[in-house]
Amino acid sequence: MTGTFARGLIAGAAGTTALSAATYLDMAWRGRPPSTLPAETADALAEAAGRPVTGRGDTREARRTGLGALSGIGSGLGVGLLASVARSAGVRFPAPVGAVVTGAASMAAADLPAAALSVGDPRRWTAAEWAGDAAPHLAYGAAVQAVISSLPTPAERALPRHKARAGLVGRSLLLGVAAGSRSALGVAAPTLTAQDTGALKKLGSLASLTAELVADKQPDAPPRTSGAGLPVRLTGGACGGGLLARRAGANAALPVVAGLAGVVVGTWGGLGWRRWAADRMPDGEAALLEDGVAIALSLVACLPGRRRSTRLGTVRIPDRPRATPGRGR
Repeated sequence: MTGTFARGLIAGAAGTTALSAATYLDMAWRGRPPSTLPAETADALAEAAGRPVTGRGDTREARRTGLGALSGIGSGLGVGLLASVARSAGVRFPAPVGAVVTGAASMAAADLPAAALSVGDPRRWTAAEWAGDAAPHLAYGAAVQAVISSLPTPAERALPRHKARAGLVGRSLLLGVAAGSRSALGVAAPTLTAQDTGALKKLGSLASLTAELVADKQPDAPPRTSGAGLPVRLTGGACGGGLLARRAGANAALPVVAGLAGVVVGTWGGLGWRRWAADRMPDGEAALLEDGVAIALSLVACLPGRRRSTRLGTVRIPDRPRATPGRGR
């Protein structure tokens, strides 16, 4: 049977092939030239890394084009692998939703680095340019979704996930709100409240949470909505929803989405609280109050169902009784 890693590479390769086919079909249909964005992004990345593309004229242009194509292949394989890992972690969207989500992730992986390097600005694209970029990535998402849903791993076959209940989704939302204030709570709270988690994992979770609680009080702590702070909080909320779903043996799609939504609420809610409290109490006191609320929310989210395992075990299928030798009738 195919494992998570191999399935991800197969899915990524299938998605990259579908994306390339859709792109060339669009070029043939509309008679448009190939996009220069991948080559320009690869060139800018090389410059940022201190290793500019060498050569002159056609030689340099050929290298830029080759590097752009290779980076696209790497991105396609990487997103496919992430989609496979998410599937193994219990995130199982319906096929149309999974295709859109995976296609959007692939599109973001291609366009966000270009925007960050000032190579392109998607905000200035026309509707036709957005459609020309979205359609191939949607084909990518559909291909990846088809592969990962048709190749379940042994663990997925042994432990199917049931539908997430409203209570689980609500608790994932609360844990996401807590992670929006303190990102470490997304993983630390489910780990510390589980009764069958090893002491080493609990100690590591407690250490990471303590380090964040101390670091948040420092004057040089990065803003929670910055490029360094927000992705960590989003990751914590998504992981928290996934861990709660894993504990309950449920499909993690809705809990993960709820965790992400909670992070948005907790991040900007906490920011609003700190701004409101700035003229009314010392900043350290406001931070401690926020810590207390975040920890309380995480406990409300994680204490129910804590006796269930946060690890996927192996389901043992009983052996069939052996037939007694004898004559047939």
